Amino acid sequence: MRQAALAFIFITVLLDILSFGIIIPVLPHLIKSMAGGSFVLAAHWVGWFGTVFAIMQFVFSPVQGALSDHFGRRPVILLSNLGLGLDFILMALVNTLPLLFIGRIISGITSASFSTANAYIADVTPPEKRAGAFGLLGAAFGVGFVVGPALGSLLSGVNPRAPFAAAAVLSLANFCYGYFVLPESLPPDRRSGFNWKRANPVGALMMLRRYPQVFGLALTVFLFQLAHYVFNSVFVLYADYRYGWDQRHVGYVLAGVGVLSAFVQAWLAKRVVHALGERRTLLLGTLCGAIGFGIYGFASTGWVFLLAMPIGALWGLASPITQSIMTRQVDPHEQGRLQGSVTSLASTAGIFGPWLFTTVFATFIGTSAPTHLPGAPFLLSSSLVLVALAIVWRTTAHLHAVD
Repeated sequence: MRQAALAFIFITVLLDILSFGIIIPVLPHLIKSMAGGSFVLAAHWVGWFGTVFAIMQFVFSPVQGALSDHFGRRPVILLSNLGLGLDFILMALVNTLPLLFIGRIISGITSASFSTANAYIADVTPPEKRAGAFGLLGAAFGVGFVVGPALGSLLSGVNPRAPFAAAAVLSLANFCYGYFVLPESLPPDRRSGFNWKRANPVGALMMLRRYPQVFGLALTVFLFQLAHYVFNSVFVLYADYRYGWDQRHVGYVLAGVGVLSAFVQAWLAKRVVHALGERRTLLLGTLCGAIGFGIYGFASTGWVFLLAMPIGALWGLASPITQSIMTRQVDPHEQGRLQGSVTSLASTAGIFGPWLFTTVFATFIGTSAPTHLPGAPFLLSSSLVLVALAIVWRTTAHLHAVD
């Protein structure tokens, strides 16, 4: 049952990531075309798009987590996939920035399956095997980002709206797959009552304070997520501005990132954990993330950026271990709330991240920039990951004897 369930949830997440990955190379360029072709104006609009998406996730992730604890994981995942499919259809048809903006709001509300998938993994996997299982889930992200951006780049050559239509098809296909195949992972005797006090974002974050070690790692997840928003927010515009990469080149680069990520999380992570232990692997992955971002920020040519990607990809060692440690600290009937709380906290990074990185990018390429430094957003991400490294060192000190 466990292996079959892991296969089901792997495919579910893979299809979701494909649907999101397809639109990554084209959405910023679509926004830029609707904004009159201005890089600076497009950067600000992309920032607002990312911020509203994160606000919706911040508000609704704990609600979805609590609902999955009460009704089960399966219905939450199904409603998420159906909502995303209908939203991508809307985004494929609209012709103005305000309507596209509304579509992004709906995406933020309905994108529940990622946090619920983590709770699903915790339901069906023994605690000692969760790092490997979360690594497999991370590999689904990697594979999705291999195929998704590359496919999106190819489809955009046919029609700029074709990637959105393809994303809609994948999300609706995922709904059908889950409806007929995906089993429920949370039996009725392990479900809990729904409580609005715990389902709101403030109540969800207060839950984390009951578990000090979880709170420290959740703060690390927040910093990781904030640092990662540099890719969502400015990478497409940055690559175009600094290296002259078009949608096709960006798609190929993101595909390369996906290949490296899938390799690290699906194959390398288990072996490094076996050799070094969880704590040392977590510290190593976090350090590599900080170094990778630093090189990205100083890379004056595209080739230097590409050569730094294997170093940056080792950051992927940290995420599955962080999830594994957190799930072992929380009661089984609260796994949905845990994932909703962590996702909600991570979403607060998304509220500020897109605005922060696009503002930094626009400032340091503008005519009034204190110094011309296009890579400033990546250097900021490097600093954030270094702060996370210090928190990880302190929070996981209790694991030293185990490792």
